[in-house]
Amino acid sequence: MDRKTHGAWRAMGVVTALVTAAAMASVTPVQAQSTAQLSAWISDGWGGGTITSQPAGINCHTQAWDPYTSPDPAPNPTGNCTATFPVGTTVVFTAVPDPGSYINDGPTPNPVTIRSGYNYTWVMFCPNDGLCSAG
Repeated sequence: MDRKTHGAWRAMGVVTALVTAAAMASVTPVQAQSTAQLSAWISDGWGGGTITSQPAGINCHTQAWDPYTSPDPAPNPTGNCTATFPVGTTVVFTAVPDPGSYINDGPTPNPVTIRSGYNYTWVMFCPNDGLCSAG
């Protein structure tokens, strides 16, 4: 390769690098997710109760259920069991058992700092009579 050709390739490389840098600088960056969903899961401990969030959004209740006396399947939780919060928000949970039930475990984790992707907490309510699916 002679000097003239080598110089042309070097100049072409510099121009290519400058054009690439300019193109990269003009690309709009991908925006981070600004909100994410949070789900409250009430484990099937056969007791009843409610889990709520602060800030407000989650207000999820389950009824006590005895699999030995009811031919029906366990009832699904009612209320808002999933809510959307801004990423970075710290959400604190309160679990309150219905009369005749107690909190066996949870809410866990508590609090939750909302991140992009999947966020959750869970709680298990059990009946006071000792019949609990976890124990």
